[in-house]
Amino acid sequence: MTSGHGSTVDGVLRRSAHRTPARVAVEYRDRTWTYQELDDAVSRAAAVLLGEGLERGDRVGAYGHNSDAYLIAFLACARAGLVHVPVNQNLTGDDLAYIVEQSGSALVLADPDLQDRLPAGVRTLPLRDADASLLARLAGTEPYDGPEPRSEDLVQLLYTSGTTALPKGAMMTHRALVHEYLSAITALDLSAGDRPGHSLPLYHSAQMHVFLMPYLAVGATNLVLDAPDGDQLFDLIEADRVDSLFAPPTVWIGLAHRPDFATRDLSGLRKAYYGASIMPVPVLERLRERLPKLGFYNCFGQSEIGPLATVLAPDEHKGRMDSCGRTVLFVDARVVDENGEAVPDGTPGEIVYRSPQLCEGYWEKPEETAEAFRDGWFHSGDLAVRDAHGYFTIVDRVKDVINSGGVLIASRQVEDALYTHEAVAEAAVIGLPDEKWIEAVTAVVVPRGEVTEDELLAHAREKLASFKAPKRVLFVAELPRNASGKILKRELRDRFGT
Repeated sequence: MTSGHGSTVDGVLRRSAHRTPARVAVEYRDRTWTYQELDDAVSRAAAVLLGEGLERGDRVGAYGHNSDAYLIAFLACARAGLVHVPVNQNLTGDDLAYIVEQSGSALVLADPDLQDRLPAGVRTLPLRDADASLLARLAGTEPYDGPEPRSEDLVQLLYTSGTTALPKGAMMTHRALVHEYLSAITALDLSAGDRPGHSLPLYHSAQMHVFLMPYLAVGATNLVLDAPDGDQLFDLIEADRVDSLFAPPTVWIGLAHRPDFATRDLSGLRKAYYGASIMPVPVLERLRERLPKLGFYNCFGQSEIGPLATVLAPDEHKGRMDSCGRTVLFVDARVVDENGEAVPDGTPGEIVYRSPQLCEGYWEKPEETAEAFRDGWFHSGDLAVRDAHGYFTIVDRVKDVINSGGVLIASRQVEDALYTHEAVAEAAVIGLPDEKWIEAVTAVVVPRGEVTEDELLAHAREKLASFKAPKRVLFVAELPRNASGKILKRELRDRFGT
């Protein structure tokens, strides 16, 4: 293999394998990989992919569940100079076809139980659980020993969540992701002695790039799980096999509502990371009260920045529970008005970024790229406030702010007020068309126990100024979400706005 600068995604693993070859890198079900074994498997998998006739720069879709094979495939694409395209394994039909076709994937690595969902004519290779799968072919393949990718090469098309429009493929380079890994390591206090459990989908940037890859960089032993199953997670924590866990607020809410949450011995959990969507402050307060020694980290960002942009560390929560923290090592951020001018601290505006972690733009979408990267900054679409100490608080998505009677209302404040009622399991606040108010503040609630609309309206009026309180409460069995757990408010507006 020709030498290079080594600022590559697969180089992260190679260095750990040289440093601690015999240490266990990954455990998945009944399989265990040392760092040396994992590095060797990646080189063999890279050779398998290139043996399929793929050429450097080709896009390779990944449509599979969590597994060691999924991780090996990602790293193999990186080592072979291919561009990995992670696809939500829950996608079907037109949504699935759109990403496969828009990315121009020459091959899709798929778990066998998912292959039939792919569009007709798409070339596939099983990831695992088949005689000719990528994992099964490693033993009979010589390791790849060709040219290294360059740090400026694309390594992944990271499709955005698509909460307001069709997903866009953020073009991530090796250099951008390696910078993001170092930001995560320093801001989240990741160390080789941690015992992380990775239960969220690996196709999602947070689990892969904020936790699994940075933990491989520091040489930790990583337990890859199929899904965030509460019974399994509690068992692993009690058995001292997991002491570090990332989950979106939806999962933490589910764990906190479990009947055995108050009785299980969870004292072995040392680090709790939350992110991907806004954590309701009342829920966070209940978690901290139950587990006072547990260190909570709020992780915030978005796909286009790798995705970690800001972190609120455990010792920073007091007095700023609703904050998403300060910028990480390689991120610069400011808050601007609609003209792109910086606003004073304490004034709401759009948060914008400059960073080596940022994507190169959107795959084959020059107009969207120009719009997002105008004025030399990346425009996030998030409405935020910065304080004098550099802490940011996300108020809302710019497109989710409600205009009621000419007054702009942030949905998060209304949601936090509703979460203080014991009968509210989940809540999403949206604006619906209204002749009098332009948009009427409307709460969509998943109830926990018996509660009426009048009760919740009265409760909200006690907590909020009258113009912010909901005009209506709608009850639903569940809220629509995307792959990262973010509530799809556009679906709620479409559903109830007619």
